Amino acid sequence: MAIGSKGLTPSDLDAMDNERLAEELSKAKAELFNLRFASATGQLEDHGRLKAVRRDIARIYTIVRERELGIRTAPSSQESKK
Repeated sequence: MAIGSKGLTPSDLDAMDNERLAEELSKAKAELFNLRFASATGQLEDHGRLKAVRRDIARIYTIVRERELGIRTAPSSQESKK
């Protein structure tokens, strides 16, 4: 079983355009900040969520880098509008 959030699997991320990936990355970073803050204050209940969010961020960075290197291609604008 993979660790991470639902909807952020590599195949789901591959179908997103670059703007949507940047949006998901910023949401994940904000969530990680909030989780770290809750952990530091002793209010965090689900410690496994920290690991899941870190892996989500790593997945997004991997997809972005692979697109920069030409390993993966971004979806065309016609496909994303459907």
